[in-house]
Amino acid sequence: MASNLLRIGTLVGGGDAVRVIPQIAPHGFESFALTFWQTTGDIDLAETGRRAKALAEEHGAIISSVGVFGNPLTGAGDNADTLASWERLIDNAHHFGADIVNGFTGRLTGRPIDESIPKFKEVFGELARRAEDRGVRIAFENCDMGGTWATGDWNIAHNPTAWELMFDAVPSDNLGLEWEPCHQMVSLIDPIPQLRKWVGKVFHVHGKDATIAWDVVKEYGVHGPKPYVWHRTPGFGDTNWSDIITILRQAGYQGTIDIEGWHDPVYRDELEMTGQVHALNYLKRCRGGDFVPNPI
Repeated sequence: MASNLLRIGTLVGGGDAVRVIPQIAPHGFESFALTFWQTTGDIDLAETGRRAKALAEEHGAIISSVGVFGNPLTGAGDNADTLASWERLIDNAHHFGADIVNGFTGRLTGRPIDESIPKFKEVFGELARRAEDRGVRIAFENCDMGGTWATGDWNIAHNPTAWELMFDAVPSDNLGLEWEPCHQMVSLIDPIPQLRKWVGKVFHVHGKDATIAWDVVKEYGVHGPKPYVWHRTPGFGDTNWSDIITILRQAGYQGTIDIEGWHDPVYRDELEMTGQVHALNYLKRCRGGDFVPNPI
């Protein structure tokens, strides 16, 4: 494929990558974002990276990023190894052929976002230097994990005001966002003007959308018993991904869009990969399809 054609891929569990990539790569995924939950455990990252990279390359794909999702600011409970896992992934990203390590920022549990900024500066100031020394960029997913400005357990990087505080505290060029429209739409934020403003800080994009039931919002609000928003696989939600891809391309975005599945309320269980392959083909159409060379 052309080097300037934005790749469309999917997320795969880091511990399952060697098993799963050969099974799903033939569907046409062009990249794979590998994820770990709270810890990389005792996995040999160098060996796993080399094997996953080779398997992806057999199908013309790449490993776009590696990430660990936990709370590195507290290290409490099951997050005891999260910070060390960030360090290991930064040190081993090159084995995967990836230059992005992603995850949650963490936060001081139960405290307002602004109170987490000093600890964020301490932890990610050091991780940013470590990553820069190794040619790696750090990207924070914009997921609230059920948190608000006032309280939460996982992540502060879900609101643009928080991004301003974060990037002011650690003004590093290799610190950015792993962005998707879904998490903003859950908060009733319009993702399109937000992306246009923040696209320069977007290093990686998750392919996940949302459907907002505005009739429910208008009648019952957002704190009533009726659900008003659902996470969706791209192609089934409210977002025009042609607009998103246009904004990304106009800004010179060089990353990938990797589908984050396992959330859609309809295309789930036995329909999971049906939905993901639909999203894959939909996003390829939104980027203009496959590369076609110009006439000489």
